[in-house]
Amino acid sequence: MKLSASRISVILLILLLVVAYFFLGLDSYLTLDALKAQLSQFQAFYQEHQLLTVLIYFGIYVVMAALSLPGAAVLTLAGGALFGFGLGLLLVSFASTLGATGAFLVARFLLRDTIQNRYRERLVKFNEGIQKEGAFYLFTLRLVPIFPFFVINLVMGLTPLRASTFYWVSQLGMLPGTMVYVLAGTQLARFQSLAGIVSLEIFVSFALLGIFPLLAKRFITFIKRYRKTHER
Repeated sequence: MKLSASRISVILLILLLVVAYFFLGLDSYLTLDALKAQLSQFQAFYQEHQLLTVLIYFGIYVVMAALSLPGAAVLTLAGGALFGFGLGLLLVSFASTLGATGAFLVARFLLRDTIQNRYRERLVKFNEGIQKEGAFYLFTLRLVPIFPFFVINLVMGLTPLRASTFYWVSQLGMLPGTMVYVLAGTQLARFQSLAGIVSLEIFVSFALLGIFPLLAKRFITFIKRYRKTHER
């Protein structure tokens, strides 16, 4: 495969950012223990520099999602813990979707033409299915996270799915899960004592984390049955 100068530039930029992320040890900050340990400092900084904190958080989330770097779950919890449910949900929803779309476009720019040309005959039926059911298929993948989201971002970038469709379906499909994680994040600040750990709000938040995939799966099954019934 012959790479153009623009593709080489994008690859080098991605490699530089990924190497810098791990070389500077930024991944060590994106753990649950690190978040809980530094939460009071983050909150104090936010009180003094609210707009700057929002911009930094939003930018970091978008870049990490676009580069498929680990830590999205902890960042989502941090959004709830730092900004509260309303603002946290708003920031995470748009940042995660923009980042996912960035990863989608990078995969499309770097690899789509090569893979589609090399495996054109094998991908005919798959491409037809994506064009016909792509939005619903992506919605089910987002709602029931069978595969890691970064894998979905990259694979969908190799398909004929429109970027605009990918964006709005991703934002809609990821919203319920995002709500659950942000809600759980709002309870992190209460982990100061045993009484806080067993509070009703924390119990409900983390119970939702466990049952949400089951509820989403049942919902998707219902939608599929409904569609089949009305197609007859």
